Amino acid sequence: MKLTIVIPCYNEAKTIRTIVDRVRAAPVKDKEIIIVDDCSRDGTRDLLRTQIMPLVDRIIFHDVNQGKGAALRTGFAAATGDAVIVQDADLEYDPQEYPKLLRPILDGKADVVFGSRFSGGEAHRVVYFWHMVGNKFLTLLSNMATNLNLTDMETCYKLFRRDILQKITIEENRFGFEPEIIAKVSKLDCVIYEVGISYYGRTYSEGKKIGWRDGFRALYAIAKYNFFR
Repeated sequence: MKLTIVIPCYNEAKTIRTIVDRVRAAPVKDKEIIIVDDCSRDGTRDLLRTQIMPLVDRIIFHDVNQGKGAALRTGFAAATGDAVIVQDADLEYDPQEYPKLLRPILDGKADVVFGSRFSGGEAHRVVYFWHMVGNKFLTLLSNMATNLNLTDMETCYKLFRRDILQKITIEENRFGFEPEIIAKVSKLDCVIYEVGISYYGRTYSEGKKIGWRDGFRALYAIAKYNFFR
């Protein structure tokens, strides 16, 4: 099975080379790596052009910063693999865990697999309490709307069979992508699995971008894509 890894990237000059090296070293034989740079302004684009372009299959550059959802929309459209996974350009998630996420699909049990930071016994860096509370609250509201029992709606690691992903049109440009994609997947006739993953969260001083405004957008997206679509 060919796996496409889509890496949305914005101002990640400190980590982009490292994450590309880790993705390339992931224990998946047949993989396609697509980076979508969302108009970075910190030197990331220069690194992509001079160092990283020969290491990956494709790099797509946005001329205007649009947000993570928009970068994923671009990357998903370019994917050619049998399955597609989201990989953030920071170092919070470990590509060595791709086989664990792929297993339910390879076994014919799942169409979509989410990596959960809140299930299983994997390593977790201790960071922000209120982020955890907000995540669990948004996951609860999303579950109430979708009737799913996910433990981590906001996880980066979302893995799809590509034929399932092709049935979904992403409308959200920023972090509203997360509840939007959950709502739309829940309306399809597909099987969803969760797999426990490790998590090495970073702080705002280290480049973390999601903020409280994104939480309010997530509330809007939960209502919009579950009840008005």
